[in-house]
Amino acid sequence: MTNRIKLPPKRRKPPVRKQANPGHRNIAYLRVSTALQDADNQKLGIVEYTYAEGLQPVEFIEETTSGKTPISERKLQQVIDSMVQGDTLIVSELSRLGRNMVEVMSVLDQLIKKGCRIHAVKGGYRLDGTLSSKILSMVLLMAAEIERELISQRTKEALARRKSEGKQLSRPKGSYGVSKLDQHEDEIRKLLSHDVAKAAIARMYGSSWQTGHV
Repeated sequence: MTNRIKLPPKRRKPPVRKQANPGHRNIAYLRVSTALQDADNQKLGIVEYTYAEGLQPVEFIEETTSGKTPISERKLQQVIDSMVQGDTLIVSELSRLGRNMVEVMSVLDQLIKKGCRIHAVKGGYRLDGTLSSKILSMVLLMAAEIERELISQRTKEALARRKSEGKQLSRPKGSYGVSKLDQHEDEIRKLLSHDVAKAAIARMYGSSWQTGHV
């Protein structure tokens, strides 16, 4: 009787994960406020997310800057300017894009108009042209509008209080000078064209809307 030799079972090769966005860039943006903070937690979450979503390979752009720094002076604006239709921006959470909802929506608006996709790991948010992402975009836009209204209301209340206290609300006549917002004129005009309130724009650049000439 012939002895049969048992062959070891064949090992199955792991499935090849199909790229979700072939031929385009996948850029992960990391921001920390101080040098003492560590971006590794953001990076780890993004690595796991991009692998699961097939967003490979991914480029990491990291910067250390305060959320108060205008977007135009951050690496983020350089990243946005370099992106083209079909590219994807990944962040750990939407708050990494700006210090308030108005600023976040300004960034999202730039990217959406360029035909780019945005993924936020925390919350699983994605803006990629699908119906659900359009609904999300509308919700975020409404939140930004509410925030603009609140800013406007607080500004009016502050002006009314200053007026009741007899304080001057504007510059004396003939005292016009160079505004620190002059260097951001083009970007400010763009924000105004998108109906962003003057008070909100002044806050974004750390100025006062009464004296900023926006």
